[in-house]
This record gives sequence, C-alpha cells and structure tokens, in this order.
Amino acid sequence: MISRNELKYYNSLLQKKQRKNRNKFLVEGKKTILEGIHSKYNCEIILLTEKFLNDESGYVKKFKSAGVRIEPIKSADIKWVTDTKSPEGIAAVFSSELPAKKIDEINDPLVVYLENISDPGNVGTIIRNCDWFGVKTILISKESAELYNPKVIRASMGSIFHCDIYLDITIGELNDFRKRRYKFICSDLKGTSIFQHKRNNKIILFLSNESTGPSEELLSISDQSVTIPRQGQSESLNVASSSAVLLAELTKHNK
Repeated sequence: MISRNELKYYNSLLQKKQRKNRNKFLVEGKKTILEGIHSKYNCEIILLTEKFLNDESGYVKKFKSAGVRIEPIKSADIKWVTDTKSPEGIAAVFSSELPAKKIDEINDPLVVYLENISDPGNVGTIIRNCDWFGVKTILISKESAELYNPKVIRASMGSIFHCDIYLDITIGELNDFRKRRYKFICSDLKGTSIFQHKRNNKIILFLSNESTGPSEELLSISDQSVTIPRQGQSESLNVASSSAVLLAELTKHNK
C-alpha cells in the first residue's frame, strides 16, 4: 500500500503547475493506460483498488507482464488521483519527458496545427480524430489547452500515445515548412468548400478556436481557406466535429 505522502504527491499532478514542474501526468482508465504502457512514454506506477484487482484480472495480468510497478489503493483514495466523478478504480502516472523532437525533421504528407484551441475536450477529440485518419503529426500552439490535462487525455481515448505531438509551436515556426513545399490550408467559415479542394502532396491543416476563428497572422500565411458548406441552420460546427469532416476529405484518396 502506498504511503500518504506518495498519495499527496500523485494528487498534486492534477494541477497543471505540478505536472509541468515534475514532468509527469496522470492517466485514468484501463484501456488508455494499457495503450500508454505500450507507447514511447514511461509508466512510473499503476494504482489499483482491490475491486479492480478482483474484477479485472485479465488487465492486471497484462500490466504485470509489462513490468510496471503496481500498488493497491483504497477505494476512498482513488478519487485523490482522478478527476472523474465515478473513477474506474485505476490510475497511472507517466513521465512526460520524451526524446527531443525537431520540427525540421517532419515530412508527413498531412500535418495538423491547432491554434488557440482552449477547450481540453476539443483538443483530445481532435487528437483522436487525427489518429483515426492516420495523421501522426500534430502541432499545438502555446495558447491551446495543455496536452497533459486529464480531460485532453480522456477525450483522446489513448490516441495521445499514438501520435507525435509538438508543443508550443508558434506561427513563425510554421514558415520552416515552406522550405519543404508544404501548402497551408486554414479552416475558416469564410473559406471555399473543402469538397472543391484539390489535394496537394504535402499539407498543414490549420484548426482554430471556434469562437474567435483563425488569427489574422495565421490567415496571412495561409495559401487557402476552406470550410464545410452549411446545409441547415446551425451557426457553426464544433471544431472537433469539423476536424473529422476535413480530415476525411483530405485523406479519402489515401491507401
């Protein structure tokens, strides 16, 4: 059984400041944790309630076979390391320290850039959508929701562990992709129909805050603005929903 001091330490990771200072983050859910264990991220510990140990022996066996430290935790204490109202009875701590990645090494045919998307659920869902459509590289601005926010991780449904995600990317840094012949496509209500877009060999798709839209600076470097034509009376599409439609169209000819 872990000590109270350890429990307080893990509880502190629910705070953004502590996650950043300690380079660690919490993950909930047996499926997401299993995805994390088999990724490039290092798992420090898995905390399990007695009920989970008894009811989910198959998952427990998989966790043990991965050689990860597993510690039992009281059912009353699991809420200390989770931010959901009805936790599953399992939580894990991962290190956010990864080998340094350089954006000048990116050469994927389709890359997604998130500008000022502040809602954690939207960020997580977009990551999940990217993973579904085979987009491996995601660039995130400093103004967007923190990648290791529990809501982002939960909404990504494990896809955070499948993608290469670059943080705090500025619009100025995007210009580096010009040298590699990337075309910049910006999602904007005032753009032309995505269904009329002629696919370029290499694209960066810009997605922005749905309330404010893309910044003038982002629009100024865009080669083209695209939108999803409205058929009904809704004022706008949620940015995460929009991303699924845009990615479906941009990847429809992929094998």
